[in-house]
Order: sequence, then structure tokens, then C-alpha cells
Amino acid sequence: MVQMTGNYTQQSKDNYEEFLKALNVGFILRKAAMASTPVMTISETGGNWTMITKTTVKSIELNFRLGEEFEEDTTDGRKCKTTVTMDGNKLITTQKATKAGEKDVVAVRDFNDGGLTMTMTADGVTCTQVYKRD
Repeated sequence: MVQMTGNYTQQSKDNYEEFLKALNVGFILRKAAMASTPVMTISETGGNWTMITKTTVKSIELNFRLGEEFEEDTTDGRKCKTTVTMDGNKLITTQKATKAGEKDVVAVRDFNDGGLTMTMTADGVTCTQVYKRD
């Protein structure tokens, strides 16, 4: 099994703006997201996971246990019931929007020796982001 904990810096993002549009993210927030280079820190102690994603604009921290649903306020303003599971070298985050009309998102982080590839899907639109292990 590949090590999942560590620090990662985004190297590329493909189809991200279209993904944000699918989530109904406004123009200004979309442009800010497109201009940012996120740094992700993943840690785990005794089954308690922490995933921190930082940009120059915002820092988001998720605290979770695998397979246990928790409430999440996403960066794009959705309120979700979120579950993170592990499948081999993948962490799979499933966000179920709690408000009518808002979109569900599935994010798959596929870890390898050099970093991770994250694919996020909302409303049939998928974006891919590549992160390098620091």
C-alpha cells in the first residue's frame, strides 16, 4: 500500500472551470479557484484523519473517520453529508448535498509514489487534478 499521509502541491488541473460551473459557482469565486495552487496535507492518527487544503485565499480542514458520515460545509457553499472510504490506494469522498437543487460530488484521490491524482465528478462533469508529493 502506498503512503497516503503527507504534503502535496497541485501541479495541474484539467476541466476544473467546467466542473465549478456544474456546481453553479459564481464567476469571481471560479476565477479565484482557477488562479490558486492548493497545497494538501493529509494526516492520520489512531483512525482519525485530517485533510487540510490551503490556498492563498482559503484554508479548509476536514476531520473524519473512514466510513463514518459527517456534516461538511464545502468551499463552494454547499452543505453536505460526507463520507470518506478507502479502496486500495484510493480515498473516495462522497458528498451528498442536503439542500434541494444542489449537486452531489464524488472525489477520488488515487495515491502513487509520486503523489496523487484526484478526479472530481458533479452532475456528469469530471475534472482531474494532479498533486506532487512534497
